[in-house]
Amino acid sequence: MLTKNEEDYLRAIYLMEERRSNAKSIDLADYLKVSKPSVSEMMQRLSGEGMISYKKYSGIKFTPKGRRIASKLTAKHRVIELFLKNVIKTNSAKIHQEADRLEHAFSDESVLKLRKLLGNPKKDPHGKLIPG
Repeated sequence: MLTKNEEDYLRAIYLMEERRSNAKSIDLADYLKVSKPSVSEMMQRLSGEGMISYKKYSGIKFTPKGRRIASKLTAKHRVIELFLKNVIKTNSAKIHQEADRLEHAFSDESVLKLRKLLGNPKKDPHGKLIPG
């Protein structure tokens, strides 16, 4: 089972790939507001767990396993955001932060039920595609 921090890193890498096709350690440090040594340590851990391919000073690439997990985490986050906005009418400024907290607590089964409740949406409240 992944830790909250590992999940956060995988999602951050996924988001960076969505935006510009590759993730770099320096960008992860800025995005996650952590030190470069922390990023380096986590990249080694995720590489050891078979989630990413990582070489110091070069881009970070997902393995098929890592991409599958990151895609699933991103879908979970985006479905929760949609639920927060459309069903319980959470303030738009708070949706992302709230989803960040909830994505670690919701089971896959609960997110699947949310997805069905919402009519199997294709996009999140920001217009981004919901994977899967």
